[in-house]
Amino acid sequence: MKKAITLLFLTTLAGPVLADECALVIEGNDAMQFNLKEMTVPATCKEVTVTLNHTGKLPVTGMGHNWVLSPTADYQAVATAGMSAGAENDYLPKDDPRVLAHTKLIGGGESSSVTFKTEGLAGKDLTFFCSFPGHFAMMKGTFKVG
Repeated sequence: MKKAITLLFLTTLAGPVLADECALVIEGNDAMQFNLKEMTVPATCKEVTVTLNHTGKLPVTGMGHNWVLSPTADYQAVATAGMSAGAENDYLPKDDPRVLAHTKLIGGGESSSVTFKTEGLAGKDLTFFCSFPGHFAMMKGTFKVG
């Protein structure tokens, strides 16, 4: 019993050390909010995985969310162009080089992940946002590599 308690204690202490600093999780809810305003990965990450969890209950058609990364200077134009792209394209313009990474559009209780390379992103001014129509002004934040 003593060994089990010691092992549990040591595992608890090692948890943060073992955490994957190149994997980030963000939540979106039915109040059109992300739980984070800033996401950062160390420059040592060659690639990063972002997982979006939709913690709400509303369906994708009424309160869908995605996670999109673009240069800050382009994010509003990308979001505006995405409105005409429609839900079948996750409200993103097809093959747009300004979209650096994105998850699929999801509804309440769903999750989606995207893995992308960080090469060339260190020190860049980047914004993450939800491209569902009307969400991008409220659901956005800063993404940093380094």
